Amino acid sequence: MLQRPLSRSRTLHVLVATPGGGKGQGGIDRIMHSLETELARGPGGVDVRFIATRGLGVVALSPFFALAFCVRMLIARMLGRVDLVHLNVSSNGSTYRKMIIAACARALGIPYVIHLHGGHYPRFWTDKPTLLNRMILRMFEGAGQVIVLGRIWRDFVSARAPSVADRISIVPNGTEVPRLPHLGGGDTVHILFLGRINAGKGAPQLGEALKRMLAIPGWRATVAGDGQVEEARRFVAETGLAARVNLPGWVGPSEVARLISESDILVLPSFVENLPLSVIEGMASGLAVVATPVGAVEDIVANEVSGLLVAPGDVDGLTVALTRLVADPALRARLGAAALATHRERLELGTFARSIRRVWETAAIDGQAPHGHSTTATTHGNGGAS
Repeated sequence: MLQRPLSRSRTLHVLVATPGGGKGQGGIDRIMHSLETELARGPGGVDVRFIATRGLGVVALSPFFALAFCVRMLIARMLGRVDLVHLNVSSNGSTYRKMIIAACARALGIPYVIHLHGGHYPRFWTDKPTLLNRMILRMFEGAGQVIVLGRIWRDFVSARAPSVADRISIVPNGTEVPRLPHLGGGDTVHILFLGRINAGKGAPQLGEALKRMLAIPGWRATVAGDGQVEEARRFVAETGLAARVNLPGWVGPSEVARLISESDILVLPSFVENLPLSVIEGMASGLAVVATPVGAVEDIVANEVSGLLVAPGDVDGLTVALTRLVADPALRARLGAAALATHRERLELGTFARSIRRVWETAAIDGQAPHGHSTTATTHGNGGAS
């Protein structure tokens, strides 16, 4: 069956592959749920279906979700109801499932877009001549467009797959303008951590920094997330931090929004990230950000301008940064205002959705061009990217 020629006068049909179909708790599903919401508010002209490729249950069932996606893609192809497939990709099982779906899309003649999220991907996709690396390269080379979250990821994909370089679009994650007004912590400066409580997110270093700040008055902290919660609670109890530090465990979106609105500082001392959503959410409310320059963080946080950056694992630097912000309300206000301006200019959900839609349109139109001849060769940039 031949595809109908795509034009701006007809609806663009897109199937989006995401772990929980946009209903999971992970970062990718949260981003895709926000995208779905924003597209529904838009001008129309796009029909998007978000389909689970891992499922919300045991991971052993995930191959069946990937195969089910391929069946739905085949049916949609036969009915003329698919112009493009959008593949959210991270390391390990996510890549294995998306390689299956990408191969099916190529067999069916359906263009696809790869949206790279995984912060650990350079460790997963190496430059060694292994079968897995060749299969990943084939998946990327077959993409109509590749979406990355920052300059460092554009450079990484270009190095691994040079033929894809002119099809890479930089689209940083976006979040909504907060519905709750920013109140802050009142008389006590409120430090907030949002994320999985483990070594990769720098939780041990944060705990040590907070312990060193015990003698400094006027602050409290909330460390929210799943992971090694009980271990963290024991550390807090043993070090005398229990009166200062709250560990509620995993919290849902409404509680996240409340915590952000009642905080003054957002801290995320990670060792590995792609582009952390919690930092963007903090910036959206004008919080002063303390983060590490990993992944694409430096694309959105300028040190001493829109936040404070400390080296991963640097407990001394983390302690100094947090202490400065607790003691200096003018510094908190200045950094928070710059972070808020950055969010409204580049990281707002509407901007994100429009950028994704432009990539879809480019990939769908180029996918109908003769094989090997692209109608467009553009890299959409943010944060100084070309």
